[in-house]
Amino acid sequence: MKSPITGKEMVLRHENRELVFRKENFKYVHQFYECTDSGERFTDTKLDEANIFQVYNQYRAKYGIPFPDEIKEIRKQYGLSASKMSSILGFGDNQYRLYENGDMPSEANGKIIMSIKNPYVFETFILNSQNQISTEEMEKIMERISDLKLKYNENDKRKVLFHGLRRDIFNGFAEQRIGKLKNILLFFLEGTDGVFQTKMNKLLFYADFLCYKRTGRGISGLSYKAIQRGPVPQRWDRIYSFYDDIQQEIVIFPNGIEGCKIITSLSPDKQSFTDYELEVLRDVKQRFISESSNSISELSHSENAWSQYEGTNQLISFNLAFELKAI
Repeated sequence: MKSPITGKEMVLRHENRELVFRKENFKYVHQFYECTDSGERFTDTKLDEANIFQVYNQYRAKYGIPFPDEIKEIRKQYGLSASKMSSILGFGDNQYRLYENGDMPSEANGKIIMSIKNPYVFETFILNSQNQISTEEMEKIMERISDLKLKYNENDKRKVLFHGLRRDIFNGFAEQRIGKLKNILLFFLEGTDGVFQTKMNKLLFYADFLCYKRTGRGISGLSYKAIQRGPVPQRWDRIYSFYDDIQQEIVIFPNGIEGCKIITSLSPDKQSFTDYELEVLRDVKQRFISESSNSISELSHSENAWSQYEGTNQLISFNLAFELKAI
């Protein structure tokens, strides 16, 4: 961003701050651009959103309030309009739509929405609202609920990858979708003859932390630990064996050392990413695609996210995203 005073490029800086939201103090990392000549500070819309989202994310995580993408997904799984959902749940006429668009629900309404992810719970709301629903519509909704009951074990699959953790500072408050994580892997594999596991671990780390730095939210939903070779997703071995159409190939080097390369013939569905997320993925791939597994591991050792957590077995806080050095 250029200084409106001098026209020169400004320096991106950050500092710890507190913000009062709904009568509570929340700590966050405030980012701003600084004009080196005048000392004046500036932000733009994108940076303002990334700053305030850190506070909103903490509030949602603390009180079990779903995120806008979850709120929309819950409604879509039942095939209902936002106005109909408002009616069934006893909200104001357009309240559900406002929540989908980013308005913060009250704690009570947030917990109601979170509870109806479970089709068995939502069924009770439908039965209690049957006088507000036509017979034809009731049949369609109950059929949808029956189908969702059969698929409810999808949550067990999600726990394999995301360990049953709620969205919080240790996974960048990111949505946890099995299909989206797969498309991130496919994005980094596209146009290559495969990516070794060690390198993929680092690509995922940099994508998540860079996305958090820019937007206040991660991209994959994964959490990370610091091991000897750098930051890696928690139980990373489960990730690469989870998808049937993403394979692992053992490669034996001339010195006798074995490595495991991830390969696939599939292409990513880039429609599953927002424009900001796609920009992050492209930047990370462009920055690191030519790096070897060893070199990207060495680069990751310069990150405070690794040095402050190495040997602790603790999950890495995404607040350290603002201290990234390699990208």
